[in-house]
Order: sequence, then structure tokens, then C-alpha cells
Amino acid sequence: MKNRFKYALAILAFVFLGVITVNFVGAQIQNKGMKEKYTNSLINETSPYLLQHAHNPVDWYPWGNEALAKAKAEDKLLLISIGYSACHWCHVMEHESFENEEIAKLMNELFVCVKVDREERPDVDQVYMDAVQLITGRGGWPLNCFALPDGRPFYGGTYFPSDNWVQVLKAISNAYITEKDKVLKSAEQVSEGVRTSGLIEEKANNTSYSMKDLDVSVNAWKSSFDKENGGENRAPKFPIPISLEFLLNYYFYSKDVVILDHLTLSLDKMAEGGIYDQVGGGFARYSVDQYWKVPHFEKMLYDNAQLLSLYAKAYRLTKKPLYKRVIQETIGFVERELFQGEGGFYSALDADSEGVEGKFYVWEKEEVDRVLGDNSSIFSEYYEVLKNANWEEGNILHIKKDKSDLLEKYNIDEEEFDLLLKESKDKLLKVRAKRIRPGLDDKFLTSWNALLIKGYLESYKAIGDEAYLEKANQIADFIVERMSKSGVQLFRTYKNGDSRINAFLDDYSFTIEAFIALYQVSFDETWLQRANTMTAYVIENFYDDKSGMFFYTSVKDAELIARKMEVMDNVIPSSNASMAESLYLLGNILGKLEYVGMSGQMLTNMKDQTLKYTSYHGKWANLMLKHIESPYELVISGKDAKKFQRDFNNNFYPNVLVLGSEQESDLPLLKNRFSNETTSFYLCKDKACFLPTSNINEVIKRIDVK
Repeated sequence: MKNRFKYALAILAFVFLGVITVNFVGAQIQNKGMKEKYTNSLINETSPYLLQHAHNPVDWYPWGNEALAKAKAEDKLLLISIGYSACHWCHVMEHESFENEEIAKLMNELFVCVKVDREERPDVDQVYMDAVQLITGRGGWPLNCFALPDGRPFYGGTYFPSDNWVQVLKAISNAYITEKDKVLKSAEQVSEGVRTSGLIEEKANNTSYSMKDLDVSVNAWKSSFDKENGGENRAPKFPIPISLEFLLNYYFYSKDVVILDHLTLSLDKMAEGGIYDQVGGGFARYSVDQYWKVPHFEKMLYDNAQLLSLYAKAYRLTKKPLYKRVIQETIGFVERELFQGEGGFYSALDADSEGVEGKFYVWEKEEVDRVLGDNSSIFSEYYEVLKNANWEEGNILHIKKDKSDLLEKYNIDEEEFDLLLKESKDKLLKVRAKRIRPGLDDKFLTSWNALLIKGYLESYKAIGDEAYLEKANQIADFIVERMSKSGVQLFRTYKNGDSRINAFLDDYSFTIEAFIALYQVSFDETWLQRANTMTAYVIENFYDDKSGMFFYTSVKDAELIARKMEVMDNVIPSSNASMAESLYLLGNILGKLEYVGMSGQMLTNMKDQTLKYTSYHGKWANLMLKHIESPYELVISGKDAKKFQRDFNNNFYPNVLVLGSEQESDLPLLKNRFSNETTSFYLCKDKACFLPTSNINEVIKRIDVK
């Protein structure tokens, strides 16, 4: 990294502090509540995470002008503490330090203290996470960063035990008083590093792409595959849906059986493991081991939304009954436990209940025996329910035995076995519902709900349940009605009738993606028009002419020391890659060559990174596949267009861009193609078209599926 020497100087400037940052550890205790002896400025917020700290003795402020103005007026350093409601060690540090009156008194005297929910303000988190990673070489949550009154960071870390935290507070304050020049110098160096890290340079847009290049990248990636348990060969194991989706699409073109085997092994093992809630459906955030057995029990909307899409696509390819069950059960979980009643969905469930991680989800053998009676024996053997529990807090249900072995042992047929399991799980679910529930993060986030729209739509295409399409429309209507100004400018978050915080790039890009997908399923061009209008707004407010990329924050919200670009996938896909894909799709559907050109420039900029680190750039790699193997354009026009579209979408064809209408349309690809007499199919590729046909089977035969 070109600025590494500067970062080293920034770190050396703080050697005199004598402070050792304690490594981030992945466990915590539940926030047990606190007396309302104190109330701070967070009491007016809607974020559950911020409200959890509203009665701390720390005089917390939310991120914003009030805190910054106070710091400047009093010449106090900012202490910026960032976390989220389901973060275990965030609550540990709160209990140990932020609820401690003596420590809080010290914090209030020396600093202006700012609390940030990283899910509400990912822009703030990006800046100060970058700073801490540059300073310490590591990051995580809770994130605690010290900054000048104008917001420039100079020191930070993750979790600090209370004794160490007191030392840090005193040392930082003393440094600002006695070594102010060093502090200012370090702040400038770290801030410059934050400003320049992650920025993308524009490259000459004459790039070509080949499957051979992707083959090389994927073959290198194969070395990290876990050949026994699926996923990456390491622990902890995170499902990264966009990476697996790329492998699914790559297999479609390459027919590489190693990829298909790895993909299905990963999906099977996840669905059979403890990371999947075998009783209630839905996935936990990650597995702490390599076997997918012991989860970190928090459940996030963004994981389940994306995994719905992934399993639905995999089901369309493989028709495996397991994947269909996962789709149905996961939707059951989302609707039962995260639906907020107004059309949208809540964000997350904590890992803990009653101060114990996983207590809500695990089982004692005696309880299972009591609830299931005679069926307990076969159920317990299938899901490894043991008298001496298979985990420290109880039995984690996961599929341990092969079904065929149990069918033979218990002399039972498969249909009877499946019914026994379903009835048993229903009984256990009713019993579990009476337990003390994990904490609910009851805020609506636009970007995560947009991901869920796509999850519902892919599930609809896979299974054909009209209720899934209705739910997708319901969420989209909620975004239009409650989360936008004039249907264009979005808000990030919503709770109790209050929409707030100007949206970020992922809110826009995922919503645009969702609206395009809604059009392709419903043929309602209103969604296409909304996607186009919103795209124009994003270009006006987020686009960077110098690089051809998009900033994460709008030009209207330039209060931070840096505007960052999000280009690499994490558990949530890159917002820049999302915009590039939407520009490509909209450009082709609407005949907007400028959109296609912008998308092409973005992919050109990211080509080298994508090929070198494909597993972290799955969204870009999916777009690259479209450039390598240009998709077919399939127009379905006529009175039965939606019916035939449903039939076609039941198959897995990532190489087909589907458009259609049941009436006259002015879309470039649909113009003059409507007839009241019959429904016709128009298949084109690379600006060359086959003769129209009214036989969908002819279309399928023509599609080159290799």
C-alpha cells in the first residue's frame, strides 16, 4: 500500500501511550437492562442499539452536527463508539464500562462521546473502521475511535476491558494536552490514509474478457474449497451468498462438475447443519466451526434474504427437495418473526436470551422426549439430540444420520418419515415459542428489505406460490410510500412511523435491482420507470466523474472527512457492483447506451481485482460473465405473457434477459410486437433475432445452454 509509511508514522506517534489494544473476540453477554437514573441524547433516536444506551451514565450523542459543534466549542476530542444491536462484545463493553458511573464520569469530562449504529450509519462506520484498521491492523465491533473535534481520527481499537479502557482514556486526553502537535500530525496522516484507501482509478475502457481468464481465477479459488463440509476450508464459516451465486452461474456456462459438486455440498451441509434452524427455519449469521454445526445464533435479515435467492436458483437448477423445504421454512421464519406489520421486515434477532447465547434454540433430551413421546427416538437420532448434550448449553439440532439408514432401522417409508419430522418440528416450535425470546432489532432498513424483495421473487419463480409475489410487491410499495420522497430520494431507516437518515448507495442500488426484478416477473412497467428515475438520481448525486465509479454517500451528505467507495463484496454485495449490474440491465432493456457504457467502464476498472480475488468480487464476476457470454433477450408478448413467463422461469437460465407485456408497449424491445390473437416469443442475441414463435419449447431448444 503506497501510504503504508504514513500509517506507520501515525502508529509510532502513539507509542508513548503505552496502550495495547485488546483483540476483538466473538462472544458477549446480553444487555441485562439498566436503571433509568440517567438519560442522554440517544433517548430521541429510533435505533434499538442507540436506545439500549439511552440510560447509560455516559452523556452519549448521536452522530451529527450537535456533537461536532460541542466538541469544537469546548475543544474536546471526539470518542466515537460504533456497534450494532446483535453485537455481543458491544454489550459486554457497555456493561463493563459504559454503565460504570466512575468510568462514565471520566468519559464525560474528557470527551464528547458519540454512539453510532453501524447498520443505520454505515458511512460513519466505513470511515472509522478504515482508520482503526490502518492504525492497528485489525478491526471489528465494538469499534472505538478517537478523533479531533473536526472528526479526523488518530487512534482507536475494538473491545477494551474496563481497566485498560480507563488507561486509554487518560492517555489519549493527556496526549492531546501535552503532545498536541503529535496528535494533530497523526490525525492528518491517518485521515489522508482513510481518504485515499479504497478509491478506484479510471482505466482505459477497451477491455476484453474471456472465459479462459475466469477459469484460471476459479481454478485458483478451488484450492480453498472444503471438500468434506462445503464452503471455504476454514473456521469460522460465513455463508457468502453472492460468491456461491457466482459459482452457480459459472457452472451454468462452464459445466465444471467440481463447481457443481462444491456448490451443492455447501448448500446441503448448510441446510443440514446447526447454522440452519432445523425447527423454525432461517439461517444464523455464521458457524463458529468448520462443520456448520455451532452457529453464532444471531439471525440477520440480509443473510436470509440472499440465501432465499440462492437456494431458489439452486432449486431451479437441481430440483432438490431439500432446497424447496429450505425456501419454504426460511420464508416461514421471516414472516413469523421479522414481519413488522406495515409491509416491511425488521432487521435482526439477537443471539442471546436470558443472557445466554443460543438458549432459545437448544434442547435438552428430556424435554424432547416429553414433547415428542414415542417419536423422540427417531427424531433424536436424526438430529443428534443426546442425554449429554452435543454443545455446552444444550443440544443443537443438526442432521447427523443418513435418512436411508434410519428408514431401514425403523422400518418406515420416506413419506412417513418426512411427516413424522414435520409433525415433531411443529410441536417443538410451539413449545419454543413460550420461551423468553431473543432481542429484536425492530428497525426497517431499505437496503436489506430490497434484498428480501429479490429473495421473494426468486422463490416465486422457483415454486410458483403467488403469495411470494404479493409479499415482494408489498415490500416494494412500502419503500415507495414510506421510504422515499417523491418516489426517488430514499431514506435509510424506518421505525414507528418515522423515516430518517438519507439513504446510501446500497439502499439505492439494491432497490433499483429489486424494481428491475419486479418488472421482469410482473411485466408492470411502473417498476421499470421507477428504477430508471432512481438511477438518474443516483448518477446525479453519487457518481464520480474522475473514476467512473459511485461514492457510498451522496454529495448532499458530505459531513464526513472522506467519501468512500464500496467495491468489494462482503456478506452483503458491493453497492458499486450492484449499480454496475443495474446500469447494464436498464441500458439493455431501455436502449440507453450511456448506461451500458457506464457499467462497462466500472467493470473495466475492477477487472484486475475481480480476476485476482474472485471470491470477494462475486457480483463483479457475475457481470463479467454477461460480457463474456452475452445474454439472450427473450420478449414474451401477448395476452398470456405472464403465464408463459412463469413456465419459463421455473427453469434456471441466467443467460436470458426476460421482458414482456400483455398489452402494447413502447419499450424498444417490445415495440410493435403485441398481438391480441396470440402470445409470441421473440428471441434475440447480439442484435440478431430468430423468427418469432408461439411455442415455448422451441425457445428453450434454441437457447444455448451448452
